[in-house]
Amino acid sequence: MLTAKQHELLHFIQQRLDASGISPSFEEMKEALGLKSKSGIHRLISALEERGFLRRLPNRARALEVLKVPEAAKPAAGAREPGRENVVPLRKPAPALRPIAANDIVEVPLHGKIAAGVPIEAFEDHNNLAVPAALLGSGEHYALEVSGDSMVEAGIFDGDYALIQKASTAREGDIVVALVDGQDATLKYFRREGQMIRLDPANSAYEPQRYPAERVIVQGRLSGLLRRYH
Repeated sequence: MLTAKQHELLHFIQQRLDASGISPSFEEMKEALGLKSKSGIHRLISALEERGFLRRLPNRARALEVLKVPEAAKPAAGAREPGRENVVPLRKPAPALRPIAANDIVEVPLHGKIAAGVPIEAFEDHNNLAVPAALLGSGEHYALEVSGDSMVEAGIFDGDYALIQKASTAREGDIVVALVDGQDATLKYFRREGQMIRLDPANSAYEPQRYPAERVIVQGRLSGLLRRYH
């Protein structure tokens, strides 16, 4: 039913899911199978999908689900029928065997940089960032790369990725993406002072920024952070 390489790839993916709950990358699969390019992995995965052994989870990076495996891919549990592979469905009890949530990676729009300092020109870039779904709550989200040090006392550093839940309102003390005068975006604590909006830094070296309420538009609330170590 499966070629040797298809069988080998399916077994490798299942091993990684059982061990960590996270699908291997295409590079890791290429190395494990000794292939020269990732295109071969794409063809193998497509073939396994067509045969009903594998499923790609939509809108998620590195997210593969093994639906069933040939008996030979699991430890022997009795004799198999000669001349063909016995297929073992994996749908039950899948939740007990591997943590699906750990493999839940979502791609959110990455809209360039946002200032954690004085406001900078509003973001324009449009890329994607792979994010563990556990870092996101309900609603629609996007990501911004932090530029500056005005929020360091809140644990937000230059180069971090701020995960933002889209919102047009904020509660007192929320960390928000605030658009000032329709062109400058900044990441700050949100507070009201009468008819004014005060955007507070989390760094004693910076002063709060005060604007008439009509000059400030809330574009989202901080939901989480991603940090890369080099």
